[in-house]
Amino acid sequence: MKILTTLRKGMLAAAAVALLAGGASVSAQEKEVTITMTSTWPPGINLIESDKHFVDLVNKLGKGIIQIKFHPGESLVPSTQVFDAVRSGSIDASADWPGYWGGTDTAFALLGAFPMFFTAADYILWIQGWDGKKVFDEVYGKYGMTYLPYSVISMESGPRGRTPITSLADLQGKRIRMSGRPQGAVLKANGASQIMVPGAEVYQAVERGVVDAAEFSSPSTDLGMGLHEVSKHVLSPGWHQPGSMSGVMISRKVWDKLSERQKTILQAAADATMPWSLAFFEKGSATAVKTFEKAGTTVHQLSPEEMKTLQQQSNKAMIDEACANPAFARIAVSQIEFLQDYSQWRGMQGEFAMGRNLSELPDVEAIRKCVK
Repeated sequence: MKILTTLRKGMLAAAAVALLAGGASVSAQEKEVTITMTSTWPPGINLIESDKHFVDLVNKLGKGIIQIKFHPGESLVPSTQVFDAVRSGSIDASADWPGYWGGTDTAFALLGAFPMFFTAADYILWIQGWDGKKVFDEVYGKYGMTYLPYSVISMESGPRGRTPITSLADLQGKRIRMSGRPQGAVLKANGASQIMVPGAEVYQAVERGVVDAAEFSSPSTDLGMGLHEVSKHVLSPGWHQPGSMSGVMISRKVWDKLSERQKTILQAAADATMPWSLAFFEKGSATAVKTFEKAGTTVHQLSPEEMKTLQQQSNKAMIDEACANPAFARIAVSQIEFLQDYSQWRGMQGEFAMGRNLSELPDVEAIRKCVK
């Protein structure tokens, strides 16, 4: 955590230096811009903390230059409609989780989270060191938006339920609340039904038996939602989302009118929020799992053999999606090539590595054929 805190401070300092280097005072022609921003997350879901942190940094760094007027999720439009609201220009910007827009374009699934694939470290490295940032802009750019990734969490909690699910075999016939189209494909491969339930209704869905088990986010988020009160069993690890990425989508019409200084402030705040978010949610999750244990939660662990099965099923889901959508295929190739490029050095790091080398990569050549 000290390393992440130091990194965040260093990024903020660098941002401040860059801003000062751009000029000691605001140009007379550069008027202060106010951006109206909302979020997918209502106040009761702690994922909103990353949004608030980003906004706070922008408003501190951009005083007299650029400000954000922030409205929590559900206060301007329903959370499920923020994508269309920004796309149409009725709202300047909104925080989101890309995976929610998989029904519009399956390419979004790879940007938010994919089963048995990218970890939090993978997303950060791919975005900051490889071509991830360009990919985000290309995908959102098709819908008239610029995207700034700024929030990342590590593995999510597994499905929580009132009765134990201890293996993949136990998924047979179960109704599981789980987000994401590829996640649903893997559930189906194991005989389970994917049930879509909004975050605000997950607690009641588990409590009333509408679903047999449900996942939502990291332990820190699940704790805040009180899921341990209605579920005593959790299936681990969270294979469905080993890492999750989110950020802010900004109307291209708004973005294009900003000065280079204003864009730099937004980007600097996003870059600084990313390591902060990882530390914030990891610390919260460390506390949450201790609370779950005291509350009587039993953790059921999948076997190495079952994890290998999930890897194969997830790889198949990736190839199936790639062959149905060339845009998805192009992103998959970019992400797999990153894993290949990084694998030798990560393997040398052993227990000191960031992220993981997959036991079996999706067939990148099969996916490349889908790009054409």
